Amino acid sequence: MKKSNKSALSEKAGVSKGTEAHLAPLGHRRTLKRKKQNPTALAQRILDGNKSALAQGITLIESTQPNHQNDANCIIASCIPHSGKSIRIGITGVPGVGKSTFIESLGMLLLQLGKKVAVLAVDPSSSLSKGSILGDKTRMSELTKAEAAFVRPSPSGNSLGGVARKTRETIVLCEAAGYDVILIETVGVGQSETAVHSMVDFFLLLKLAGAGDQLQGIKRGIMEMADSIVINKADGDNLKPAQLARTEFERAFHLFPPKPNNWIPKVLVASALEDTGIRPIWELILEFWNHTQTNGHFKRNRDAQNKHWVIQTIEDRLIQDFYHSPGIKDGLEKTLLAVQNKETSPFAAAERLLEVFKTKK
Repeated sequence: MKKSNKSALSEKAGVSKGTEAHLAPLGHRRTLKRKKQNPTALAQRILDGNKSALAQGITLIESTQPNHQNDANCIIASCIPHSGKSIRIGITGVPGVGKSTFIESLGMLLLQLGKKVAVLAVDPSSSLSKGSILGDKTRMSELTKAEAAFVRPSPSGNSLGGVARKTRETIVLCEAAGYDVILIETVGVGQSETAVHSMVDFFLLLKLAGAGDQLQGIKRGIMEMADSIVINKADGDNLKPAQLARTEFERAFHLFPPKPNNWIPKVLVASALEDTGIRPIWELILEFWNHTQTNGHFKRNRDAQNKHWVIQTIEDRLIQDFYHSPGIKDGLEKTLLAVQNKETSPFAAAERLLEVFKTKK
């Protein structure tokens, strides 16, 4: 299939739906074990928009087996020239803010506008806490049925860096498969917001009204990263508190220094449950896209993100190699015990271990 050079932001009518729910399965590992995948053929199927092939390719990315990683690298290399044409939107908010329902509403609107939508997640805690991020599929039931939608739960792993890297590579495959809007959900705790911010074009913060002081407890860094705040669940008795919260956040934004892209963040209200206020959010994202395309920040930001991920991948690999080195495995516990017993300093111990790593790697 010939790839289109059309922008992700052009519109066309109609929503194409499949006959059954398609939530990108995590069970392809058994398939990968049964049958050796040809990475070249699999990459071509991904480029043709085959969702099953896309799920298999992502499973290879998520696998820790060396042969799977080699195949994944081949697939990524084939997909890279066909990536980069989407708009990437990060969505964060504390548990209970209504992210899943909001993504369902926004995703369905985008499908009505003729978009192909991929929904990914970054949640390094999910494999340990069995957290709810993308866990309640019933809240996204319509989106998962749509032929033009692809929903993938968070990759497993305890390391935020590892989960984020897998998600970053998954974006490449989704874009190559023709998905022109990528929604990336994060659980909204720890450093996951920073990781998602480093891989998206537009960063959206969901908040609730009526929970005491609106600004109390919100991290300054999140406010600085946000390109927009949406007060969600603005319906019924919550509508008036949501409007008050909107005013409060608008005032707060004026206290922050100008963003490098000269964008002034906006605060909107919406009810994902009642499906109100969703279209203005997409229109705001279009306004942001036009603004950053015009002043050149869109490309500069993408270039900076690529540089960040090169450096981050090198650092992650060096750390992984260090702790898997035989000399380190054998000597780390003894060295830590020596520090604990004050037989050496932490700094001298670290230098000694680094020397062991250099000589035995």
